[in-house]
Amino acid sequence: MPASEPTIVATSMGFLRGDRGPFDMRPSPVFELAAELAEAGPQPRVCYLGQAVGDQPTSLTAVYGAFADTRFRLSHLALFPMPNVEDVRAHLLAQDVIWVGGGSVANLVAVWRVHGLDEILHECWQAGVVLAGVSAGSICWHVGGATDSFGPRLRGFTEGLAWLPYGNGVHYDSEDQRRPLMHELVGEGTLPASHCTDDGVGLVYRGTRLVEAVADREGVSAYEVSRGADGSVRETVIAPRLLG
Repeated sequence: MPASEPTIVATSMGFLRGDRGPFDMRPSPVFELAAELAEAGPQPRVCYLGQAVGDQPTSLTAVYGAFADTRFRLSHLALFPMPNVEDVRAHLLAQDVIWVGGGSVANLVAVWRVHGLDEILHECWQAGVVLAGVSAGSICWHVGGATDSFGPRLRGFTEGLAWLPYGNGVHYDSEDQRRPLMHELVGEGTLPASHCTDDGVGLVYRGTRLVEAVADREGVSAYEVSRGADGSVRETVIAPRLLG
């Protein structure tokens, strides 16, 4: 069964790291949450999209390894050098969850638009496939956010899909440039009111309504950053629900 209404899970989380190197990963509890929201069966279908890193084979290998011996049925959609499935629309509409990995949000959205994937993903969203992702895979659904797509000095990005009419700040507690730049972008009106996440935190949207924040660890938060009539910026903490 599809989700009861269009659902997006936008996060600064995704995979938990083991101690055996960079590719030793396991799925965070956010995937169980996404499957629950999708009203999936005992073997939820998850499709991974890695265009934000150019569909790197090493990333695909790590993601497939992370899902080995889990109840999830994993597939992926690659667009480099060409789509790896014959009917992209049919493949994505058949999923319970579509997960978008991190990387360059500017490149991600540009490639999607060239392939018409933005329209297909919007159809999936409206049909009840849960759209989810981390970092670039979080910002993309919003108006924009702070990004390192153009270099190590973060810049504002305003070319997101904008299905969610907010800005989005990721890695809010772990990268020094994120918080001040999000405040600046909201304060000057470049971005609308924005929802931001510390590492380990995700945002659940039903339609375009933020219904809750969730976390896979203690001591982290989500935030709303808004602009007052006088141009001042206010940051309000959104306490997350801890996932099992």
